[in-house]
Amino acid sequence: MASGLTTVVAADSGGNFLVTPSVGLMIWTLIAFGIALFVLQRLAFPRIGEALDKRRLAIEESIEAAERTRKEADELLEEYRARLREAREQADDIVVRARKAAETLAEETKAQASQQREELMASTRRDIEAETRRALDEIRKEVANLTVIATEKVTRKSLTPDDHRRLIEEALTEVDFSALAGKERSN
Repeated sequence: MASGLTTVVAADSGGNFLVTPSVGLMIWTLIAFGIALFVLQRLAFPRIGEALDKRRLAIEESIEAAERTRKEADELLEEYRARLREAREQADDIVVRARKAAETLAEETKAQASQQREELMASTRRDIEAETRRALDEIRKEVANLTVIATEKVTRKSLTPDDHRRLIEEALTEVDFSALAGKERSN
């Protein structure tokens, strides 16, 4: 029975040491924990602290760099907007100047065309007046010749040059050439 009892005590003490620990086990656990804590404080915690500090510094630097980049981007954006406003103003100014130039050119073209038309009209009037004078001179000559021929036939004699001149002058005074010139001008 003694061997059966040791088996029972060993089974009882084997399963219960976690539930009801003994003082010796607690001391060894505390010693092992203290050694582990000491080793961790000497070796692991400083390295972990350094890694955490490095990580914190890297994060802070990243945040600062991001902040600087954002500020630079804001400055660039403002500069871009200012240049865009300036470009729009210049474009508007160019459009206004182009419109003014086009209006000036149109007015100059109209004035030039009007002047050319007036010059052409004046030239045409001069040509018409010259042609009218020439036609009137031809008519006078023709009337004079007809008068001389008619007079010779009526008188059946030859006239002297003085007679010719006197008859031509009388015929010319009887014909109203100004009325002919007025008709020609109105046409």
